[in-house]
Amino acid sequence: MKTITINPVTRIEGHAKITIKLDESGAVAKANMHVTQFRGFEKFCQGRPYTEMPGLTARTCGICPVSHLISSSKAADMLLAVEIPRTGANLRRIINLGQIVQSHALNFFHLSSPDLLLGFDSDPKKRNVFGVMEAFPDMAKAGIGIRSFGQRVIERVAGGKRIHPIGIVPGGVRKPLDPKVRAEILEELPARLKAARETLNWFKKNMGKFQEEARVFGNYPTLFMGLVGENGEIEHYDGKLRVIDHTGKILADKISPANYRDYIGEAVEEESYLKSPYYKPMGYPGGVYRVGPLARLNIADRMGTPIAEEELAEFRQIERGPILSSFYYHYARLIEIIYGLEKIEALLKDEEILNPHIRAKAEPNRFEGVGMSEAPRGTLMHHYKIDKNGLIEWVNLIIASGNNNLAMNHGVEQAAKHFVDGKNITDGALNRVEAVIRAFDPCLSCSTHALGKMPMRIELLDADGALLDIKERV
Repeated sequence: MKTITINPVTRIEGHAKITIKLDESGAVAKANMHVTQFRGFEKFCQGRPYTEMPGLTARTCGICPVSHLISSSKAADMLLAVEIPRTGANLRRIINLGQIVQSHALNFFHLSSPDLLLGFDSDPKKRNVFGVMEAFPDMAKAGIGIRSFGQRVIERVAGGKRIHPIGIVPGGVRKPLDPKVRAEILEELPARLKAARETLNWFKKNMGKFQEEARVFGNYPTLFMGLVGENGEIEHYDGKLRVIDHTGKILADKISPANYRDYIGEAVEEESYLKSPYYKPMGYPGGVYRVGPLARLNIADRMGTPIAEEELAEFRQIERGPILSSFYYHYARLIEIIYGLEKIEALLKDEEILNPHIRAKAEPNRFEGVGMSEAPRGTLMHHYKIDKNGLIEWVNLIIASGNNNLAMNHGVEQAAKHFVDGKNITDGALNRVEAVIRAFDPCLSCSTHALGKMPMRIELLDADGALLDIKERV
């Protein structure tokens, strides 16, 4: 049996490889994604004060640190048993939406657009963000502008830093919003919204070029999971869990984040350091579900902002029922950028946003806390247990990208079987297999938490450099 290895997978955050095994006839028999890095944040958080957890766990990733700040602080809020002031909660929402806008822009414009604009079969030397800047400068500038705007929202509202900001803390946020910052963000926002809408219109006009990719890029029935608001609207900061099947039937609804372990199990597979969560009532490995922008648009009843609401209605014309093709993560991502910009504007225009009452303070009143939010890539869960001194005894992190692990592997195999011919292996075919992963936009640095042994290779050399012995642990 012949093996094709794609190592590394390009234009994603983190390190991964793909192995494609061919049978005797040259057809694809099996394909897998392997996450090759190990972080182990749960273990080295033990013994730390709970107050350090937001800043500490945010260091798992430089792409979506705000998401960890949000979920970690919410877990700490539960430990404190406090009610967050409304203004503090809304400032957290704004910061989180800024994170979603900038991260979605990074994926679409910088990582995925080279395939969409230049072509999946284009010259790999030019199939990158620099090639996009040369051939489509206006699109490249739009992407830079939207992403920069999201980063400035984080920087200005959350405490002076675009990456690993310090403004989100247990009980709320550190400081009130400066009226000048509010005015600056509101002044810039219309231009970014205009650019996002133009990009979405381009995507809708050009979807017909990618019919084959849409048909086989992770297009299969799974469950979908995410947070929704009290009235079923899309929700990124707060809310309750909802799970639907591939027909749109609600399987579980209004699940408190504290009860996630009744519904979500975690498996570990030998070939990856990425955990494989699954829907417990359906068991492993059958309980495959997807999270992230596609899942959020599938499970939500409505968006709640005018432009995004219209776009959601059009998006749902693709299929009767939930949209199953993972190719449309790109479409959903663009709608969520528009939603994020609209929602930031609405929150900033509320005069209450300048209220100085932004934080509730207390000592720990519980020994266990769960925080949950929607990261750009999907539902993010932080679960802590502390001792009487407020020191962390136990941590469990279910990262957004991990929730999609089983689905990503299914999509990789589906695309490999369709596009890869062992007798005529082309760059374009292998690029399409990689592109399935890029559609999910995994953030692998912060999601590799599976238990296992680190691979090791020790070579014994003599004084002249000749190899005497090798010891390996795999």
